[in-house]
Amino acid sequence: MTRILGVDYGTKRIGLAVSDSLGMTARPLDVVPREELRRVLNRMGEEYPIDLVVVGLPTGLSGNEGEAASGARALGAEIAEWLGIEVVYVDERFTSRMAESALLESGMKRRSRKATVDKVAAAIILQTYLDTHGRAGNSPDEPSVESPGNK
Repeated sequence: MTRILGVDYGTKRIGLAVSDSLGMTARPLDVVPREELRRVLNRMGEEYPIDLVVVGLPTGLSGNEGEAASGARALGAEIAEWLGIEVVYVDERFTSRMAESALLESGMKRRSRKATVDKVAAAIILQTYLDTHGRAGNSPDEPSVESPGNK
Protein backbone atom coordinates (compact mmCIF):
# COMPACT_ATOMS: atom_id res chain seq x y z
CA MET A 1 0.00 0.00 0.00
CA THR A 2 1.06 3.54 -0.62
CA ARG A 3 1.69 6.21 1.96
CA ILE A 4 1.48 9.96 2.36
CA LEU A 5 4.54 12.04 3.17
CA GLY A 6 4.34 15.06 5.48
CA VAL A 7 6.86 17.88 5.12
CA ASP A 8 7.67 20.68 7.56
CA TYR A 9 9.45 23.38 5.55
CA GLY A 10 12.52 25.13 6.88
CA THR A 11 15.26 27.06 5.15
CA LYS A 12 17.97 24.88 6.72
CA ARG A 13 16.20 21.73 7.95
CA ILE A 14 13.19 19.83 6.60
CA GLY A 15 11.07 17.69 8.89
CA LEU A 16 9.57 14.54 7.41
CA ALA A 17 6.75 12.28 8.56
CA VAL A 18 4.98 9.36 6.91
CA SER A 19 1.52 7.89 7.20
CA ASP A 20 0.74 4.28 7.89
CA SER A 21 -0.34 2.24 4.86
CA LEU A 22 -4.04 2.83 5.66
CA GLY A 23 -3.59 6.60 5.71
CA MET A 24 -4.91 6.92 9.26
CA THR A 25 -1.92 7.87 11.41
CA ALA A 26 1.25 9.89 10.95
CA ARG A 27 4.60 9.19 12.52
CA PRO A 28 7.71 11.38 12.65
CA LEU A 29 10.38 10.09 10.33
CA ASP A 30 13.46 12.28 9.98
CA VAL A 31 14.95 15.77 9.90
CA VAL A 32 17.24 16.37 6.95
CA PRO A 33 19.39 19.29 5.84
CA ARG A 34 17.74 21.16 2.96
CA GLU A 35 20.55 20.33 0.53
CA GLU A 36 20.13 16.57 1.15
CA LEU A 37 16.35 16.45 0.69
CA ARG A 38 16.26 15.20 -2.90
CA ARG A 39 18.63 12.32 -2.15
CA VAL A 40 16.66 11.37 0.97
CA LEU A 41 13.32 11.49 -0.88
CA ASN A 42 14.66 9.28 -3.65
CA ARG A 43 15.90 6.77 -1.06
CA MET A 44 12.58 6.95 0.81
CA GLY A 45 10.67 6.17 -2.37
CA GLU A 46 12.33 2.77 -2.41
CA GLU A 47 11.19 1.97 1.14
CA TYR A 48 7.82 3.75 1.24
CA PRO A 49 5.78 4.00 -1.96
CA ILE A 50 4.58 7.62 -1.61
CA ASP A 51 1.54 8.74 -3.61
CA LEU A 52 0.91 12.17 -2.08
CA VAL A 53 2.98 14.83 -0.32
CA VAL A 54 1.52 17.23 2.26
CA VAL A 55 3.63 20.36 2.80
CA GLY A 56 3.03 22.65 5.76
CA LEU A 57 2.27 26.18 4.62
CA PRO A 58 3.50 28.78 7.11
CA THR A 59 1.01 31.63 7.29
CA GLY A 60 0.61 34.60 9.59
CA LEU A 61 -2.03 34.82 12.28
CA SER A 62 -4.26 36.59 9.77
CA GLY A 63 -3.91 33.68 7.34
CA ASN A 64 -1.87 35.74 4.88
CA GLU A 65 1.10 34.15 3.17
CA GLY A 66 4.55 35.71 3.49
CA GLU A 67 8.09 34.90 2.46
CA ALA A 68 8.15 31.58 4.34
CA ALA A 69 4.98 30.44 2.57
CA SER A 70 6.57 31.27 -0.78
CA GLY A 71 9.55 29.13 0.20
CA ALA A 72 7.27 26.24 1.20
CA ARG A 73 5.38 26.48 -2.09
CA ALA A 74 8.67 26.51 -4.02
CA LEU A 75 9.82 23.44 -2.08
CA GLY A 76 6.51 21.71 -2.80
CA ALA A 77 6.91 22.43 -6.52
CA GLU A 78 10.44 20.96 -6.43
CA ILE A 79 9.22 17.82 -4.64
CA ALA A 80 6.37 17.42 -7.15
CA GLU A 81 8.88 17.65 -9.98
CA TRP A 82 11.39 15.28 -8.37
CA LEU A 83 8.87 12.60 -7.45
CA GLY A 84 6.25 13.17 -10.13
CA ILE A 85 3.41 13.12 -7.60
CA GLU A 86 0.80 15.52 -6.28
CA VAL A 87 1.65 17.98 -3.51
CA VAL A 88 -0.99 19.64 -1.34
CA TYR A 89 -0.55 22.35 1.27
CA VAL A 90 -1.83 22.47 4.84
CA ASP A 91 -1.99 25.54 7.05
CA GLU A 92 0.71 24.90 9.62
CA ARG A 93 0.13 27.75 12.06
CA PHE A 94 1.30 26.75 15.54
CA THR A 95 2.50 23.24 14.58
CA SER A 96 6.12 23.89 15.60
CA ARG A 97 4.90 25.39 18.87
CA MET A 98 2.63 22.37 19.43
CA ALA A 99 5.53 20.00 18.69
CA GLU A 100 7.83 21.89 21.07
CA SER A 101 5.16 21.75 23.80
CA ALA A 102 4.66 18.02 23.37
CA LEU A 103 8.40 17.39 23.55
CA LEU A 104 8.73 19.61 26.64
CA GLU A 105 5.93 17.69 28.35
CA SER A 106 7.71 14.44 27.56
CA GLY A 107 10.76 15.69 29.48
CA MET A 108 13.06 15.78 26.47
CA LYS A 109 16.24 17.84 26.91
CA ARG A 110 16.70 21.04 24.85
CA ARG A 111 19.39 19.63 22.54
CA SER A 112 17.27 16.59 21.71
CA ARG A 113 14.17 18.75 21.21
CA LYS A 114 15.95 20.93 18.66
CA ALA A 115 16.87 17.84 16.63
CA THR A 116 13.35 16.39 16.89
CA VAL A 117 10.86 19.27 16.71
CA ASP A 118 10.80 19.52 12.89
CA LYS A 119 9.85 15.88 12.35
CA VAL A 120 7.20 16.06 15.08
CA ALA A 121 5.83 19.22 13.41
CA ALA A 122 5.76 17.30 10.09
CA ALA A 123 3.76 14.53 11.81
CA ILE A 124 1.28 17.11 13.19
CA ILE A 125 0.90 18.63 9.71
CA LEU A 126 0.34 15.21 8.19
CA GLN A 127 -2.05 14.08 10.94
CA THR A 128 -4.09 17.27 10.41
CA TYR A 129 -4.42 16.35 6.74
CA LEU A 130 -5.25 12.71 7.49
CA ASP A 131 -7.89 13.67 10.06
CA THR A 132 -9.53 16.05 7.60
CA HIS A 133 -9.24 13.90 4.47
CA GLY A 134 -9.33 10.39 5.92
CA ARG A 135 -12.07 7.82 5.97
CA ALA A 136 -14.68 10.42 6.96
CA GLY A 137 -15.40 11.07 3.29
CA ASN A 138 -13.87 14.52 2.93
CA SER A 139 -12.68 15.54 -0.51
CA PRO A 140 -8.91 15.18 -1.07
CA ASP A 141 -9.15 18.03 -3.60
CA GLU A 142 -9.68 20.67 -0.91
CA PRO A 143 -6.80 23.18 -1.22
CA SER A 144 -6.02 23.76 2.45
CA VAL A 145 -6.76 22.44 5.90
CA GLU A 146 -7.32 24.42 9.08
CA SER A 147 -4.52 24.01 11.62
CA PRO A 148 -5.47 22.25 14.86
CA GLY A 149 -4.01 25.27 16.67
CA ASN A 150 -6.83 27.43 15.27
CA LYS A 151 -9.68 25.47 16.82
